[in-house]
Amino acid sequence: MNIVVANSSHFKYAQVICDTIAESAKVRGTGIAKRTPGYIRKKLENGNAVIALDGNTFAGFCYIEVWGHEKYVANSGLIVHPDYRSQGLAKKIKATIFDLSQQKFPEAKIFGITTGLPVMKINYELGYKPVTFSELTDDPEFWKGCQTCKNFDVLTRTEQKMCLCTGMLYDPKTSTKKERKVNGKAFKRLKSIKESLFLKKNKK
Repeated sequence: MNIVVANSSHFKYAQVICDTIAESAKVRGTGIAKRTPGYIRKKLENGNAVIALDGNTFAGFCYIEVWGHEKYVANSGLIVHPDYRSQGLAKKIKATIFDLSQQKFPEAKIFGITTGLPVMKINYELGYKPVTFSELTDDPEFWKGCQTCKNFDVLTRTEQKMCLCTGMLYDPKTSTKKERKVNGKAFKRLKSIKESLFLKKNKK
């Protein structure tokens, strides 16, 4: 398995990347912004993406979005093909795109919004912290990307202050390796609380 910085030679995978993202959203039943092959190709062409390949077979993907004149970057579109899940590949892809983000944009704050506990866990271990949406980029183009999400009405009703996603932020000026370990333990506690609330809700 190779995880590499993508380029124009990977254009042929644009459609399968989009299809895999869309199918994952259906299976999970959660909101996710749709991507087009043209948009994915732009990320491949400018070197703002990483792709996981098993020989010539697509296995996973993630890309970088730049906002607020490079003050913020987001690691978006994280996906693993169903044939390669439950192997720790998502964590490796996320770590690779995280490192690429720091290399290309060393001063930028790295952020993301997600509804998935597995992604939250990975983010915690990398040094992200949960934050309110007000601490994320105010670039309107970023929030336009949420328009294809089925939960967009929640975001608009709350005047872009909250949604079903959790906002998470990594600040290179404050995060440390020690803090990453602490965040990993904090996530386990958060996961336990959420699972407990879920069980109580279903018993009613």
